[in-house]
Amino acid sequence: MLKIVIRPVSLLLVFSFLMLNFSVQTAQARMIDTSTVISTQEDAADRERVVTFLEREDVKQVMLQHGVEAVEAQQRVASLSDSEIEQLLSQIDRLPAGGDAVSSIVGAAVFIFIVLLITDLLGLTHVFSFVNRSN
Repeated sequence: MLKIVIRPVSLLLVFSFLMLNFSVQTAQARMIDTSTVISTQEDAADRERVVTFLEREDVKQVMLQHGVEAVEAQQRVASLSDSEIEQLLSQIDRLPAGGDAVSSIVGAAVFIFIVLLITDLLGLTHVFSFVNRSN
């Protein structure tokens, strides 16, 4: 009885061992391109910018109003690909922010002042009293 069982089991074991892959994978060391290292660092910095943006209190309040928890948002950001992070950052950069609005208003006021000053110096307008007009 033992001879009848041993032969098929031994053939199965021999076949199983022949199917195993005993090849050893070798490590491959090669030079990394500088642009690859820089892009990896930039990707990490971009991801950090998005995380910092999500940690702002005003952003957290808006997310809560829309029913998104801050922890859930951070988990979703961690699962984004690099191209998705770049898209998100470009959208964040295009959003109006309070600091940008103030600098835009100040810039517009300075531009208008310079235009009026030049036209006043040319004698086209009489807006400023400190401009010496030679009539």
